[in-house]
Amino acid sequence: MSQQRSSGAVGFTMFAGVMMILIGAFHAIAGLSGIIKDNFYTVTPNYILFSGAVWARTVGVILAGVSALISFAWIPLYPIWAIIFIAVDVTIIWALTVHGRDITME
Repeated sequence: MSQQRSSGAVGFTMFAGVMMILIGAFHAIAGLSGIIKDNFYTVTPNYILFSGAVWARTVGVILAGVSALISFAWIPLYPIWAIIFIAVDVTIIWALTVHGRDITME
C-alpha cells in the first residue's frame, strides 16, 4: 500500500531546509562581523539581553528549570541527549544565580 505524498508538505519541508541554510549563513556572517571588527557588538546601557536585570535572570532560571524538567521525560527515549540538556540547564541556572550580578550595568 503506497502512501501518497502531500505536495504542500513536500513544499514546506523544502522551504524549511532552505530557510535553515539561509539562517545559518546569516548567523555565520553576523559572527564574522564580530570577529573582524572588535567593537561591532558593544553593550549599551539599554541593551536588554545582557543587562543583568533581576527579572531577566529570574525568567532565565525559570525557563532553564522548565527545560530541565521536560528533559527528565526524555530520559527513557534519548538518555544521552536528555542528560546533556539537563547538564546545560543546571549550568545555566548556576551561572545566573551565582554570577548574575557580575554582569549588571548599574
